[in-house]
Amino acid sequence: MDFPNTLTAYRNPNYYTPEHEQFRESVRAFVAREMAPYANEWDEAETFPRELYRKAAQAGLLGLGYPEEYGGTPCDIFYKLILAEEMARSGAGGVNASLKSHTIGSPPILAAGSAEMKRRVLPAVLAGEKISALAITEPSGGSDVASLKTTALRDGDHYVVNGSKIFITSGMRADYYTVAVRTNPEDRGAGGVSLLLIERDTPGFTRTPLKKMGWWASDTAQLHFDNCRVPVSNLIGEENRGFRIVMRNFNSERIGMAAGAYGLQQVCLEDALSWARERKTFGLPLVERQVIRHKLVDMSIRIDTTRTMLEDLAWRVEHEAGDPKTLVAQLSMLKVHAMQSLQFCADTAVQILGGMGFMRGTRPERIYREVKVNMIGGGSEEIMKDLAAKQLGY
Repeated sequence: MDFPNTLTAYRNPNYYTPEHEQFRESVRAFVAREMAPYANEWDEAETFPRELYRKAAQAGLLGLGYPEEYGGTPCDIFYKLILAEEMARSGAGGVNASLKSHTIGSPPILAAGSAEMKRRVLPAVLAGEKISALAITEPSGGSDVASLKTTALRDGDHYVVNGSKIFITSGMRADYYTVAVRTNPEDRGAGGVSLLLIERDTPGFTRTPLKKMGWWASDTAQLHFDNCRVPVSNLIGEENRGFRIVMRNFNSERIGMAAGAYGLQQVCLEDALSWARERKTFGLPLVERQVIRHKLVDMSIRIDTTRTMLEDLAWRVEHEAGDPKTLVAQLSMLKVHAMQSLQFCADTAVQILGGMGFMRGTRPERIYREVKVNMIGGGSEEIMKDLAAKQLGY
C-alpha cells in the first residue's frame, strides 16, 4: 500500500531532487521485498537472518555518507532521512535498529580512527560482512556519559579494560564495538573519557542477551569486560578526548531516530485510515464518523509538524547554518516532538483498529510496543529537554 495522499506525502523540491526520489523508490522496493513479508516472523523469532546485512549492502543501503574508498556512497543528509523513513515501512523497529547499528558504531571510526583502523574495519562493515555496534550506556547510567565507570588503564602497548555496558544494540552479534571508557581515573568527568575499538573475540569479553518489551527482533545485550587487553592502536581519536566525539555522534543519532519516527507515524496513519475505510459500524464505514476523522486529522497534524521540523533542521545541519548551541537545542526538541508524536499516532492507530490493533502481527501493535524505546534511546525525553534548556540559556 502507498501512504495516503495527504500533507504528509509532500516533498519539498528545495530538499529533494529526482535522484532522491529514485533512491526512495529503490529503498521502498527493497523493504517490500526483503523485510515487510517477514517482519512478524522475525519479531516472534526474536532475530533475523544475518544475510540481510549483505542484501542491504548490495542494495546500497549501508554505506550512505561514507567515502567510496571504503565501499561507501557519499551523499547529503536527505538520502539518510529517506532511508530511515522508508525502512520504517516494515513496521519492524527491532530489525531496523540492529541492521543499522553501524550508523552509530562506525561514525566515530570514520571521524577519528587511524587510517589503518578505517581500512581494516569499514569496508567489511559497509559490505555487510561484519557488524558494528556502539557501547556507551552502563548499568549505573546512560546519557550522563561524563560519569561512565568502565575503565581502560594503560599497560605498555595495551589498555586493560574492566566494567560493563548495557542495552547495547547488536550486542550479541557485533564484530566490532566502539566503546566509551575512562582512561584517566583521576578525572571523573568528561576529560577522562576515551573511545576504544574492542573486537568480539577479545579474551575476557563476554555478552549476555536481554529480553525487551519491544524490538524483539533486535539483538540487545549486556557487555562484560574482565581484564580485556586491547591494543593501544585501537584507540579512536586522542586519549581523554573522546567525549566530544560521543556528543557529535549523539546529534547524528537523534536526527536519524526522528526520521525513523516520522516514517513510523506515517505507517500508523496508513493502517488506521485503511481500516477506517473498510470497517463498518451500524452500516457506515468508520471513516464517516466525525470522531474518527478528527483522530486521523490529529495524527496528520503531528506527522506534518514532525516533517517540517525534521527537514528544516536537516538542511541546517547539512549547511552548518545558524548558532551551534541553538542547533543542538532544536535537535533535542525535534527528538522529543518526534517521539511524542509517534506515541500519539501509535496509540490512536491501535484505538481505531480496536480489537485488531491489540492482535500481534499488525504493524500498529508492534509499533505501539516499540514507542517507549524510541522515547528513551539516544537520550531520554527528560534529558533532551534539560539539554535544550541549557543550550538556550534557560
